[in-house]
Amino acid sequence: MVHKKEKSAITNDLLKKIIIIIVGSIIAAYGITLAMYAGFGGATLAVLWQGISETFHITIGTASFIVAVVMILFALIYDRKQIHIGTVLYQIVYSVCVDLFAKCHVYSSHMWVNFFIMLIGIALFSIGTGLYASASFGRGSYEAVTFAIAEKNNLQVKIVRMILDVLMVITGMLLGGKFGICTVVTVVVSGPLIQFVNGKSKKIFKV
Repeated sequence: MVHKKEKSAITNDLLKKIIIIIVGSIIAAYGITLAMYAGFGGATLAVLWQGISETFHITIGTASFIVAVVMILFALIYDRKQIHIGTVLYQIVYSVCVDLFAKCHVYSSHMWVNFFIMLIGIALFSIGTGLYASASFGRGSYEAVTFAIAEKNNLQVKIVRMILDVLMVITGMLLGGKFGICTVVTVVVSGPLIQFVNGKSKKIFKV
């Protein structure tokens, strides 16, 4: 009887984590898509997606998936403990939803309205990412690369992330991606908001 209860608890915990990852992925994808198409540039990694999309004439979602696959492969080789099933599940849902939401956008002819939409998008992206991360079921592809490099080389995570962000933005711009206010605001706002939502979600959902 005890064994069955333990098995049921493990199954319920796994199911809860999967639901959290899927919901978080959808929210994050909707947020990043709102922000990216508002006309103020892209978030750090989104600048690279835009550049790849422009250069190879593929969708943003496909570009994000390709970048994620490369990062996951790097992390698997460099420090495989950073990767778990949640990493793959998140990226599949996220990339598919980015392309789906890209077809559903209605923006205003007024720049200030679009700016407000961008801010909402960045907030939703951060909330979704924080929610997904609270499941502790594998890091996102970008986070996996960041932590792998930092931990293997005894470096501070924030320093590695800053360097990677700069590299992503520069590479994206060279390929045709758009740097703008969205890029800067995302860097400033997303970190603290992701951390806040992550902490609150762990307490609320007990994961």
